[in-house]
This record gives sequence, structure tokens and C-alpha cells, in this order.
Amino acid sequence: MDQPTHRRIRSFVKREGRLTPGQEKNLARLWPHYGLSLPEQPLDWASEFGREAPRTLEIGFGAGEVLADLVTRHPEHDFIGVEVYRSGVGRLLGALEDAGATNARVFCDDAVDILGSAFATDSLDEVLLYFPDPWPKKRHHKRRIVQPAFADEIARVLKPGGIWRLATDWVNYAEHMRETLDAHPAFDNIGDRDGFVSEPPRRDTRFENRGMNKGHVVHDMAYRNRG
Repeated sequence: MDQPTHRRIRSFVKREGRLTPGQEKNLARLWPHYGLSLPEQPLDWASEFGREAPRTLEIGFGAGEVLADLVTRHPEHDFIGVEVYRSGVGRLLGALEDAGATNARVFCDDAVDILGSAFATDSLDEVLLYFPDPWPKKRHHKRRIVQPAFADEIARVLKPGGIWRLATDWVNYAEHMRETLDAHPAFDNIGDRDGFVSEPPRRDTRFENRGMNKGHVVHDMAYRNRG
């Protein structure tokens, strides 16, 4: 008798519109330089970047504002971005070229697949997850990316002492993140304001500004991997 198969619930829906001509050109010209495909085995990041340096992954970088800023301000660090929408990837590639960046690589794929395939255990110093889709309706909460199994995978790829930073402007999602990660055995909450971060790293994104313009309060969190 055949065993039942279980379809994985994705935390995103592909609803991408047309790319701008500039984004199309960036993808065609710059993907060979910055872009990476889903690998069959974990990558040797020291070989990929040509050096050993602190390594940060941003999951769902949107239009790439945070990642482009970090790449420029911290040339001594290496950065990897994952985004499913080609329009955001195209924008980021243009920003990386403008900055003359050599310390960035980009995936255009599902972050869950990338985590499982591209990263060995203890291969990252920091993970950023800023303003993921909140899936606000209760029946859609199972689609939220922050779930115990996803946290297990972040704990695997983070080095002992590595930091996972999160932010959302949806109160209910912030509560969900706290409930999930405060209970996780691999993480220590290092927030300084009742479990939240009062002074997060510099960040300026369209998603954050849009939420603040609607009167939303941004909740930042940070967790250290116990190792």
C-alpha cells in the first residue's frame, strides 16, 4: 500500500509582476558574478569568497536595502542573501555592482531549500530575518516561516554563539516568534527590553517604513545559539 505524501507548506506565494528593464539587465549581466544555484552539497564558503571571514545570511531580503548597506559598510564580512522574487534580486544586483562589492553572493530560491543544501553545520555567524510575510489570518499561521522545524535548521547552520536577528511590525507575529524561539532549546533570548531589542542594528527598508506609516510598531528580537 502506498504511503501518503505530505506537501510542504510554503511560507510565500509567487505573485511577482513584470520585471523592469533595469532589473532584467541586472539579472542577465550580473547573475554570473553574484548569483548561486541550489547546490547538491554544502558550499565551501571560504573557497567561494576566497577568504575566511565572518559570514551573515539574510533570508528574504526584499529589495535588498539592508544587505546592500551591510555589504558596503562591512567589507571585512561576507554576506549571502536569499530571495524568491527576481525583482528584488535584480535591484540588489545593481546595488552590489554600484558598490563594487566582492563580499556578497545571492540565491533566488526558497530559503528552506537553500538552508538544507548550501550550508554545512556551524557555517554562519549571523542570520537575519526581517519582516517576513506575517500571514495575519489565523488559518494561515501554519505558513509562517518561523516554526520549530525552521528554528532547528537555523540552529544547525549557526555557529555556537552565533546570532539570529528577527523583526516584524505585526504584534501577533512577534508574539508567535517569541513563543516559538523562547521555548527552543538551542536559543537564548538576548533582548534587553522584556525580551525585545531596544536598539536594533541600522536598517531602513520599504517594508518597515510602510508598516510604520500605518502606525505599526516594529518589534526586534535577537537570539544567541547556545551551541
